[in-house]
Amino acid sequence: MLVDDYYPVAIFALVAVLIPVVAFLANRFFRPTVHSTLRDTTYECGEEPIGQAQIQFHVQFYIYAIIFVVFDIMTVFLMIWALAFDSFAFDSTNLLNNMPLIIATVFTAIMLIGVYYAIKKEKILWI
Repeated sequence: MLVDDYYPVAIFALVAVLIPVVAFLANRFFRPTVHSTLRDTTYECGEEPIGQAQIQFHVQFYIYAIIFVVFDIMTVFLMIWALAFDSFAFDSTNLLNNMPLIIATVFTAIMLIGVYYAIKKEKILWI
């Protein structure tokens, strides 16, 4: 391959590095630097804040978020596998033909075991 073929890639990499650097420098030069007590207060829809600005969330909300992410990732991977392979039909004559089905089943089982463990550890559901 010729070096000339890589010039577009080098220009793209240079632009990709320069744009954030230029944005940070422009922000430093154009931002307002006058500090006041009004600027340092917490903004809550134009109203004066009442009570503490930070509250404690229950762990259950984090567990639900993690479980959602697990199922979201599982959905994406299973969708890709379903599109990549023609069929997941079980073939008893050749084990290599069943590898996509076996891999998808093992992956789903591992994800479901992780979700079961998270739910059981936090005791948030009936499981």
